[in-house]
Amino acid sequence: MSERGSVGIVERQHFTFAEASDPLQLDCGAALGPITLAYETYGTLNEDRSNAILLTHALSGDAHVAGFNSESEKKPGWWDTMVGPGKAFDTNRFFVLCSNVLGGCQGSTGPSSINPDTNTPYGLDFPIITIADMVRAQRELIRHLKIDKLLCVAGGSMGGMQTLEWITLYPDMMQSAMIIASTHRSGAQQIAFDAVGRNAIQADPQFNNGQYHDAEAPANGLAIARMLAHITYLSEEGMHGKFGRNLQDDDELQYGFKNEFTVESYLNYQGSQFVNRFDANTYMYVTKALDYFDISERYGSLDKAMEQVKCNVLVLSYSSDWLYPPAHSEQLVDALSRQEKDVTYCNIESSYGHDAFLLEVETMDAIVSGFLTHNDEALDTRADAKNALPEQTRTSTNYIVQGNERRIDYELILEHIEANSRVLDIGCGDGYLLCHLSAEKNVQGVGLELDEKQVIQAIQNGVSVIQADIDDGLGALPDQCFDYITFTRTLQMVEQPHEVLKEMLRVGKKCIVTFPNFGYWLARTIMFFTGKSPTTKNLPFNWYESPNRHYFSIYDFRALCEGQGIKIEAEIPLNSKGKVSLMPNARAEDAIYIISAK
Repeated sequence: MSERGSVGIVERQHFTFAEASDPLQLDCGAALGPITLAYETYGTLNEDRSNAILLTHALSGDAHVAGFNSESEKKPGWWDTMVGPGKAFDTNRFFVLCSNVLGGCQGSTGPSSINPDTNTPYGLDFPIITIADMVRAQRELIRHLKIDKLLCVAGGSMGGMQTLEWITLYPDMMQSAMIIASTHRSGAQQIAFDAVGRNAIQADPQFNNGQYHDAEAPANGLAIARMLAHITYLSEEGMHGKFGRNLQDDDELQYGFKNEFTVESYLNYQGSQFVNRFDANTYMYVTKALDYFDISERYGSLDKAMEQVKCNVLVLSYSSDWLYPPAHSEQLVDALSRQEKDVTYCNIESSYGHDAFLLEVETMDAIVSGFLTHNDEALDTRADAKNALPEQTRTSTNYIVQGNERRIDYELILEHIEANSRVLDIGCGDGYLLCHLSAEKNVQGVGLELDEKQVIQAIQNGVSVIQADIDDGLGALPDQCFDYITFTRTLQMVEQPHEVLKEMLRVGKKCIVTFPNFGYWLARTIMFFTGKSPTTKNLPFNWYESPNRHYFSIYDFRALCEGQGIKIEAEIPLNSKGKVSLMPNARAEDAIYIISAK
């Protein structure tokens, strides 16, 4: 990656379309035109126009993503940490653009724009808009720029909703998509917060039924709406860490109603700053568009909506986000998985709440840059990048080496998996096995991994991976949707191995399971002579810190398969030198089993 830097001074541009003779048809039934979209671009569009990334903004955002609009501007664009030379959205490689949404107030047509029929601001005469209407307008901008296919559409919060509309309305127009800290539909809590905000604006005496543009704006109502919304963007942990019960002046309680706590002053500041750049009517219209959003409604169900998707999808959630909690993202990921779409998911541990997608820069940088690299059709090196193996790979003797360890189990697994098959690797770690399977067998691979750091590493290695706990089951996946399921050195860690195997055999046609053999002679010897839990190369943990919940042998696994009605198609006992044929339960350190349902 090139050196990180700023995009510098950026000029805001404008595109006007949908003249009166050919207006844009809106979901509400109205026709709107002419329409102007304000937008900014960063980087250079390549010769075949295939390196374009569309960023979609959140409720309070606009087209100004990165850099500065003037020399005097002190605060850069809202995602400046992520967009620029050498950053996640690397403008040395990509052409990045963002437009202010339809209904906005930063240069795009909205309620503060002039109504051509009256030559006065629209106010509440502006038609009700939806998230889909915003996307239809963006599509006209993309056509204007003569871009046939976007490399990626990406957005957080309301931007994630726009991204969902993009991948379902125009599934052929992007190679990949990122849905960040978002949801597939607004629920009662979201609608309730929006309603309170709109009521605060309408209760302001200056609101004047939305016709305030030639008078004083309803600043107090808008500020209160912003304060309320801003609370939902934070988390209790984050607010406590930043403010606690600290008093503004480190003084004693005043026993009055003036702002005394620092959190009160902070919210007042947020409200006052917001009214300087945002229109109250736009807040009314955009929050109403949020309320109406339900991507499943148009298609009849979330599954049918996700059936439309043709691109690779990255979904990100944040542990402390209570506005759009991880469960919302997981519902979306499950629906994509049921439709056998290429989906990657990570739930990022963060105390920043909903705003984490703007603040967790280092983690976001690693995930986004890794995902983009391995979805970049525009680069001549894409084929090499997609199949690139991690640094530790096959040696000159054709061994697979991970770290300092030869992975004989991986070598044998590769021998038993057919080319061009579909593989789920449970407990995939950094995706090392799937990288080899992709490079050497051209498999369509998906990883399942719980550890966040390993998930991020797998994404950087070009693996489609879903962060999930196998003990929660594979219920989102349809029967027999994978040709193979691999489960290496992890069975001993799960809560209920027999239930996990049952689910694996439902989802996969064949399953390949490997585990350390507790019956190995060295483990037995240590236990016999010391009376203590053994530690060996394959069982390296002290008993009190071990992730292993179960210690079992080859004999134990055979008995489990017999009791559960599982067919053993192949049994391959191993030690550091290779296959073991004589007395495997005593001489094998590991075992590989290929199993299927009887």
